[in-house]
Amino acid sequence: MKVKAILLALLSGFVFSAAAQEYQPQVGFSTEKGYKTNFKKNKAGDNWFISIAGGASMLFGDENSKADFGNRLNFAPQVSFGKWFNPYLGFRTQLNGGVLHGFEGNDAQIMQHNKYVAAHIDFLWDVTNFWAPYNEKKVFRLIPWVGLGYAQRFKTTESVERARTESPTVNAGILTAFRLSNRLDLNVELQGSLLNEQFNRVSMHHLCDGLVQLSAGLTFKLGKTNFEVLEPMDYDLLNDLNGQINRLRAENDELSKRPVSCPECKETVEEVVNNVIDNVVFFRLNSSKIDKNQHINIYNTAEYIKANNTPIKVIGYADKKTGKADYNMQLSEKRAKAVAKELIEKYGISSNQITVEWKGCEEQPYSENSWNRVVIMRAEK
Repeated sequence: MKVKAILLALLSGFVFSAAAQEYQPQVGFSTEKGYKTNFKKNKAGDNWFISIAGGASMLFGDENSKADFGNRLNFAPQVSFGKWFNPYLGFRTQLNGGVLHGFEGNDAQIMQHNKYVAAHIDFLWDVTNFWAPYNEKKVFRLIPWVGLGYAQRFKTTESVERARTESPTVNAGILTAFRLSNRLDLNVELQGSLLNEQFNRVSMHHLCDGLVQLSAGLTFKLGKTNFEVLEPMDYDLLNDLNGQINRLRAENDELSKRPVSCPECKETVEEVVNNVIDNVVFFRLNSSKIDKNQHINIYNTAEYIKANNTPIKVIGYADKKTGKADYNMQLSEKRAKAVAKELIEKYGISSNQITVEWKGCEEQPYSENSWNRVVIMRAEK
């Protein structure tokens, strides 16, 4: 019964150690909702984009509502550039400009025909990648945004000279993206800007003026276009190990129902002599850094060496399915030396009691590939 309990405890700890080693990169997609997923940080030059678009704009001023709808429309070109920090959060700077038609008079009989320019910095939120699993090949994405900026109407010297006007702006809109290829999207965007009340050069003591734009264009993606999920676990492996734990628990429960001793049977005491003790330190993929949850194994080994004054062999390995043989040999060496260094510097074990070896990926102590990202500490009497 004690043997079962010990095996159960060891296997429970092993679930967490082994799971941390299994790294199956998910590039360009995730299996969980975006906000529940950790994504690897891309390089500074990745996930940038440039957009070129054009459409129609309309100024909402004090007397504009009385003008003909067609006369109020203006051509509105725009250029944007920005970056996505992860699949659902990004920023951009957008430049707008063109001609604006404003109106004066009780019946909007006077048209102001002059040019303007505006710029704003926006915070982008891709709700499709936030609330649903991220997929780089998703055909449609919905991206609301908010921003702050500045707008200016230039001085005009038409039949009536009009002074320059300017205003800070509060901007918001909805951007839709339709995927055409890995590096090209078609965009349709509706946006609005709030400006100060005198931007249209007519002051009627209203709260503010407004500008609405509807545009369509293309977005060109620069650098790396996708994202990689950070350290997903091998759920099949976890399920298998959990199944083994549950079976051991069931056997333990059954053993607990048996009597402590059997009166009619003569008890025999068998002395078990174990001359070899193995302890292990598991590592993450492509890493020789010792995780916090592995330090207990090194501590136990150090205590055993001190108690028994026995030499120990520290052997490093690398898994066979990742990396080339030469690289894996170097990696297994780094892992073995990292464990030996911890024993010597942190726990005071003499270097004369430690033999360091590394096997690369040519020898695999375990049948499960990911378990071979390991250092085995073996003490022999």
